[in-house]
Formats: sequence, C-alpha cells, structure tokens
Amino acid sequence: MKLSRAGEDALIASLLRELPASSKLIGDDCAVVEFRGAKDLLVLKTDCVVGEIHFRPSTDPKLIGWKAMMRPLSDFAAISAVPQFALITLVVPSSGSTTWAKTLYRGLKRAASRFDVRIVGGETSATRGAVVISVSVSGFVEKARSVSRAGGKNGDTLFVTGRLGGSLRGKHLRFVPRIDESRWLTKNFRIHAMMDLSDGLGADLPRLAKASKLGFQIDMKKLPLARGANIDNAVSDGEDYELLFAIAPRDRTRLTRAWRKKFPRLPLTCIGSLTRPLNNSTTQLLSGGYLHFQ
Repeated sequence: MKLSRAGEDALIASLLRELPASSKLIGDDCAVVEFRGAKDLLVLKTDCVVGEIHFRPSTDPKLIGWKAMMRPLSDFAAISAVPQFALITLVVPSSGSTTWAKTLYRGLKRAASRFDVRIVGGETSATRGAVVISVSVSGFVEKARSVSRAGGKNGDTLFVTGRLGGSLRGKHLRFVPRIDESRWLTKNFRIHAMMDLSDGLGADLPRLAKASKLGFQIDMKKLPLARGANIDNAVSDGEDYELLFAIAPRDRTRLTRAWRKKFPRLPLTCIGSLTRPLNNSTTQLLSGGYLHFQ
C-alpha cells in the first residue's frame, strides 16, 4: 500500500509493531524511559524540518533554525518535560553556502538558549535533494509530572492555550513552545492528558481522544482565533504549537482564575469536553488538520 493511502498514523502504528520490545518506552510526543533507581524519567525526542515541506527556499535561515529547534521542544512541553541537550543533523546540497549554514545555526542557538538547552554535537551530510535539519533533544521529567495523551477521563474539560490558525501569517517560524506554561500546569494541577497542536486541532484532538479511548465534543464558536484566521484555519492549518489538555471539570474555575493571574497575556480557552466513545468506537474524526503523505 502506498504511503499516500495509508497515512502517517497507520505507518507509525505498523512500524511500532516491528518494535515489540521498545513499544512501551515510546511515548506519544516523546520517548520516555525509566532507569532503575533514577528518580526522574529520561525524555528523548527527534524532529526534522524539510525544505519545501516546512519552509520555503526564500525563508530566512535564522527563522528556519529557530523552527527546527523549537519543534522538538514543543513536544517536551506536551509531556511537561525539561529539555537539556540537543544534537543537530544538517543535510544540505553541496551548492549551498557557508553563510546560509552559519545563519541557520544562529537561529538554532538562539532558540536553544531560550530554554537553556546545550547543543552538544551532531552530523552533516551532502544531499542531491531538499535541505533537512534534524534536531534530537534529551532531557527529563519527574515521574509525578509526566503527562501523556492517554490519561483523559470521561467528562474532562478540554482547554487550549493561545490562539489557533496563525501559521499562514508566519507563526510557525516564530512560535515559542509552551514549556513554562506546561511546567506550571503540572506543578499546580493534575493534568489528565495533554499534547501540542502541531498538525492542527482537526488531526490532533482525535488522536488525544483515541489514545484515551474516548470521544469528544467541542464548540467551534469558542475556538480562540489568531488575527485574520477563521474557524477552518483554526481546525485545519496546523503548526500552532499550542497546548491541548484535559482536566477534571471540578478544577476548571480554579484553573482559569490562576491562569489569568500567572499568564495575563496568554489566552486559555475551554473548547469542549471528552465524552464516552460514539457508537462503541474509539475513533472519532474531526474534519481538517495536516496529515503527512496525504
């Protein structure tokens, strides 16, 4: 079957079946590994940006570097982890310039320093194809604060941070992962399930609900829209890199009050709730969202 027909989620599921000994270590947004005797969990993540897919050739390489580093850090935010070290793999045509590569690295280093991440090595290679920048990050999360997609409970309230639908106006090149917000959330509240919105609400919300073996209900009119965006942009465009999380409804009022005090400039919006699965199915779809290979 062609990848264009199977899709990203089905491909990942089929690959995981080939790794039975490791599948339990592979988290939703990051790999989370437990060492005997260690008080914290090791967190690993690798991500990449590809020319013509994640950026245009005319894009400022400093912004490309920023995005390449911040994408895996957004996944750290999704599980409330602390990033520490990064490895960079740079794959570029031999016709590329050293000035471009140095400017790219300035963007990488600037993004890494935002969260005290140290770049400690990597790899370079020539290619006859598109530019690829792959960033691998390691760090940790306390056992009591690690969050996955799979912990949602029936009736949980769904929240999103920030505003959605801004990627076409360049947000995807300048976003800041919600690591600080995520760490605050898990310090002060019990977050049942969480992920970052990288592929759009239309693709990512069904993934969270499916992982929790639940359905969902959302009010489209309540979606927090970025300037110039409409509801379709908010659901389908992707690359918002905001947090989507589920919390017990009894904590809703306390959370919203505390959030306004702690993060007065960042919206936090209740968009709906997790529900019992529809028609005894653990898969509920929402129109829209970005899907690789399709």
